[in-house]
Amino acid sequence: MKPPHSEPRRRLLRAGVSLSGLALPPGLALAVTPVHHQWSLWVFDNLERVGGLPVKVEGAPQLIDTPLGTAVQFDGVHDALFIDQHPLAGAATFTFEAFFRPDGGAFEQRWFHLASDEPAPAPGQPPASPPSGTRFLFEIRVVDDTWYLDTYTHGAGYGQTLIFPDRRYPLGQWYHVAQTFDGRMYRAYVNGQLQGEAEVPFKPQGPGKASVGVRMNRVNYFKGAIRAARFTHAALSPAQFMSMP
Repeated sequence: MKPPHSEPRRRLLRAGVSLSGLALPPGLALAVTPVHHQWSLWVFDNLERVGGLPVKVEGAPQLIDTPLGTAVQFDGVHDALFIDQHPLAGAATFTFEAFFRPDGGAFEQRWFHLASDEPAPAPGQPPASPPSGTRFLFEIRVVDDTWYLDTYTHGAGYGQTLIFPDRRYPLGQWYHVAQTFDGRMYRAYVNGQLQGEAEVPFKPQGPGKASVGVRMNRVNYFKGAIRAARFTHAALSPAQFMSMP
């Protein structure tokens, strides 16, 4: 099987076009990966269902109109969404990407969290303490009127942060961010530009849940907006990332 970056053809899908029954909403353009890769798309244009999954809402996140279409805005204090799925469960290689707009707020913000469920304890035994914390995280750090990206993945035998405080970007604008793993190297990107990389002995994560706008344990809330996220069970090149119209 050829790696994704060797695929000779890519299709740009816009509103009203579908792939495997997935209709893409107005205002969102996607550079679609080859169909032999498993992938899912979550569009945050309502507060009831995302990616076909029911959403639990906390606080009072708002639906707003943006140049990318309807998005969900978070207040940085109480707002969050919880979804009962880990969309990268079982992936040995991956791309986790999103469109988001950071608007300031606290220095440390954990705005997208995928977590594996902890294994059930043996009968009569207490849960593990501390729990394993197998997870992916998108985070940011806010400094004055700028932000920089922090990505993290953790599981049995590995834990890697990619954070680069010297690579700062203005607040109040829309960005594409991505983290990928190709079987050896873990990489982080902003608008298709590599922020940094590290070799990681990554292992596929198990089924679990997602939180959006806050870490799963309800700390480090996000101030800003999120339009969409895509989860691919393959390491994509920047040319294959979702693209803003």
